[in-house]
Amino acid sequence: MLAGLLLCAGVSMAAEQANPAVEAHGASDANVPGWTISTTAPTGWTKDCCTYASAIGVNYVLYQGEWTGKPNRVMVLNVWPSKLPTLDAELQDDRKHYLQLDPAGKVASLPVNNPHMPCRGVLYSGSDHTDDAIVFCDPGKVAGIRYSWSVAIGATDPMRQQLLKLFKEVAEHSSYATFVPPSHSTGKPAAH
Repeated sequence: MLAGLLLCAGVSMAAEQANPAVEAHGASDANVPGWTISTTAPTGWTKDCCTYASAIGVNYVLYQGEWTGKPNRVMVLNVWPSKLPTLDAELQDDRKHYLQLDPAGKVASLPVNNPHMPCRGVLYSGSDHTDDAIVFCDPGKVAGIRYSWSVAIGATDPMRQQLLKLFKEVAEHSSYATFVPPSHSTGKPAAH
């Protein structure tokens, strides 16, 4: 019996890891409806909404191998209520903040093409020899939110180009939908 349960649990865990679908949910709040951000995780990457993501105060993380607690090679989803008037204003505000923290840092555009909504990418090259790629997306005024995917990659990481390619795919495949909890739920959002 125990062997059967362990086998069933192993199959379930393997199926979850083989399923590349990512869904992060947020409950409605004041004038912001509940939201779902969906995308596809790179093959072999671990998806986490509720353990490590929650511990570091973000909505979702994707990572390879074991969790180290370090930001290098971790894709991070952040969702926040829109406050600035435009997506470009969000990008300018982030750029200003980054250069205040690292005046020697370099800023370059990171081209992205998300067919679902306007998104803008930026690549920061820090004096710490770490590149931070960030893609900001705006699902529209009705959504009441904006979100970003980000990843930190060592400037000399031999996998840098491949990691940037995978990161861009995650950002470009991301989409927004209104989240309505199932009628039998407690109203608390869950993520997969």
